[in-house]
Amino acid sequence: MMDIDNFIRKMPKVELHVHLEGSVRPATFLKLAKRYHIALPADTLEGLREWYVFRDFSHFIEIYMAISSCLRTPEDIELITREFLIGQAEQNILYSEVTFTPYNQLLNCRLGMHEQLDAVNRARAWGERELGVRMGLIVDIPRERSADAAVTVARFVVDRYGDGIIAQGLGGPEIGNPPSKFRRAFELVHEAGVPCVVHAGETDGPSSIWNAIEVARPRRIGHGVRCVEDPKLMDYLKQTQLPLEVCPTSNVCLRVFPSIGQHSLPKLLEYGLKVTLNSDDPPMFNTTLTDEYLVASKQFGWDRMFIKRLVLDAVEVSLLSVSGRGSMRESFREGFSKLESQSS
Repeated sequence: MMDIDNFIRKMPKVELHVHLEGSVRPATFLKLAKRYHIALPADTLEGLREWYVFRDFSHFIEIYMAISSCLRTPEDIELITREFLIGQAEQNILYSEVTFTPYNQLLNCRLGMHEQLDAVNRARAWGERELGVRMGLIVDIPRERSADAAVTVARFVVDRYGDGIIAQGLGGPEIGNPPSKFRRAFELVHEAGVPCVVHAGETDGPSSIWNAIEVARPRRIGHGVRCVEDPKLMDYLKQTQLPLEVCPTSNVCLRVFPSIGQHSLPKLLEYGLKVTLNSDDPPMFNTTLTDEYLVASKQFGWDRMFIKRLVLDAVEVSLLSVSGRGSMRESFREGFSKLESQSS
């Protein structure tokens, strides 16, 4: 009989909150840094892995921006995208909605956003053809940038929407950078009919989520885990079923919660909110989507039926078309049935 750990490892999965640049492997990061003669705190793989170990949010941003500074050509972007898709295929993650922040590479390396997207699209086509996995891009506005920079990103998203791009995103340091700072950018994408997915309620509290709802009218909230601090917000999220993309290990690393056991995830589920499970920036937080399911199922006592429900919920709240969600739903149900027959 297949135990629950093997069930989780083998089951089909969807991931809705994972950053492309935050998924770069240490070995690849080191290779790129050496190629461009960029000094890092360590010049060996072992040393770099030690540096990768999460310390605090400022350290996390330091690593993230260092990675961005090493992405200097379209070939670099295609490389990290292919490696990301290989990692997803190894976990049987058949579809991913991936946050990408091309404005950082534009600013740091003068690498055009259209060139970056073309490179990602080449890797996307390769991944679907060779690995059987798919992805869509949520192009991020980095919150630490100006409102004018956000408009530049929004215009790019509107121009290339449907060509690999599935949504406008907003990420980066929440505190001091509310969604209302970028109101004009969101107006532009709304006018063009582009969906939005916004980080909120992670390092900042419920007011960040309310602001995101008012300004961005998002299809999903990235994180949102601090909604438990506001009963009215909890009621709103339950009533609207606005999905939350929960990344437990990331939240613990960022000290939003002291431990997995003290995470708000069980409260969110018990209250009837729509929740998906995700990895955020896997190598930076020493996790994977598979690990998130393994840890949460052990900590919270989830059984196969509950885990299956979470996976299918992720399919339902994805930004695939109605027919695309329907096809994936049926494919996943077949996959689960095969696993369940092996478990009996």
